[in-house]
Amino acid sequence: MTEVLETRTAPADGERPPFAFAGVGAIVAVAAVALFASLGRYGWFGDELYFVSAGRRLAWGYADQGPLVPAIARAMDLLAPGSMVAQRIPAVLATLAAIVLSAQIAREFGGSRGAQVLTAAAYATSPFLLVQGTQLATNTIDTALWVLISWLVLRWVRTRQDALLLAAALVTALDMQVKWLIPFFWVAVAIGVLAFGPRELLRRKALWLGGALVLAVSVPMLLWQAAHGWPQLEMGATVAAEQETIGGRYSWIPLAVASAGLFGGVLLIAGIWALLRWDPLRRFRFLGLVPLVLVLIFVGTNGRPYYAAGCYAALMAAGAVWWTRDAARRRRIGALVLVALSAAIVLWSLPWQAESAIDPVDSELEAGLAIGVYGKFGWNELRDATATAYQRLPRAERERTVLIAHSYWQASALDIERDRYGLPPVYSPNRGFGYFGTPPDSATSVLWIGGDEDELRRMFAVVVPAGRADSRLGFPGITRDVTIWHCERPVRPWSQTWPGLLRLN
Repeated sequence: MTEVLETRTAPADGERPPFAFAGVGAIVAVAAVALFASLGRYGWFGDELYFVSAGRRLAWGYADQGPLVPAIARAMDLLAPGSMVAQRIPAVLATLAAIVLSAQIAREFGGSRGAQVLTAAAYATSPFLLVQGTQLATNTIDTALWVLISWLVLRWVRTRQDALLLAAALVTALDMQVKWLIPFFWVAVAIGVLAFGPRELLRRKALWLGGALVLAVSVPMLLWQAAHGWPQLEMGATVAAEQETIGGRYSWIPLAVASAGLFGGVLLIAGIWALLRWDPLRRFRFLGLVPLVLVLIFVGTNGRPYYAAGCYAALMAAGAVWWTRDAARRRRIGALVLVALSAAIVLWSLPWQAESAIDPVDSELEAGLAIGVYGKFGWNELRDATATAYQRLPRAERERTVLIAHSYWQASALDIERDRYGLPPVYSPNRGFGYFGTPPDSATSVLWIGGDEDELRRMFAVVVPAGRADSRLGFPGITRDVTIWHCERPVRPWSQTWPGLLRLN
């Protein structure tokens, strides 16, 4: 952190300060140790199980995300079958790369080595930006790609090299295979450029050629969505409903700022101000409007607070450059104190706590607020209880029995270990798993994992409890206090019933 003492104003066009190899490298090394040390803690997160299951059914599209993350999960599954740690390595690497790129963005702004170190420190002490690197998730990859795109665009502003716009288009095309959030970034950039310049950006052929490339690469995924009724667009309503349970639009901005961390949040706000008001960053002023436009979009649609987190690196970098604009001793001391406090908070956020010291929760809401913890327990208990219920069935009945899980997490947990536990085919009408296949009409016996008894009685002639899965730290209704129902003689054939059962919530 001695490099924080260095200050320097924005250099002239074409110049860049030296890169802070030692300071940024030290931060990346510490972050790598923290991330790799936590990879084997607890169990699989529910979405990770789903990505492995989806990766074993590779397709051009899925109901709730693009094909890239399932493809990554499949690659790691082939390299190290069944390894939870291997599945998480790409998330760690993406997060570490984003830390380095955040410092490079500060360098593009003309930030000294001190500003670069502060930017990397802010990124690495964010309870969202760093901790998301402990598991494979769409937001982990999406955030890192936003950071890369931001760096390429800002570098173009400085150099006017159109190859950078084509590179940004390639990364955008890749990011479209993760989530459909990156177009909002480009909309916000376009609005900022129209307001503050450089308007030349919108006249560049490379930009429009890149847009055509993004569209062309996205065609297979779009065709899949069209053939299946555009389920990914319906996810917006599902996400909005989920957000209402934690305060909806009123909690969006506080949660979004809090996710940046203590020091990161300070630099975030400082960065927006510096971009809009500070003369040395005038040529990058359009970027100051980007978070404001994204807030309007995501608050208006009731999206998740972390949807805009991909632009945090650039804003933190601008804030760090402004913070180190002179040799004011109080700001240097303040930075050190805030970084230390932020580091303590983020270390506390990592999964260090012993399982025996974690208290169980009593409701889905409580578990949902700490989903990163309670979404990782109880999978073996669920598999054991399901396998026991299945083996208790008469042999002849087992031949016409399938498993149907209420949640796509449950279905994924059972599916990826199906052979090991001797289980029949697994189905679920929930989220993307519902599109993996329809139970055959010959399946007149079902073990239904979880779900509502009254609803099941409307679908089957016979519904009786066949087992129970329970884990002390499990997620209520998923791996804690879950009834396994034996259902017989469906009222209608599955080919007719299944389309009406599909749900994204």
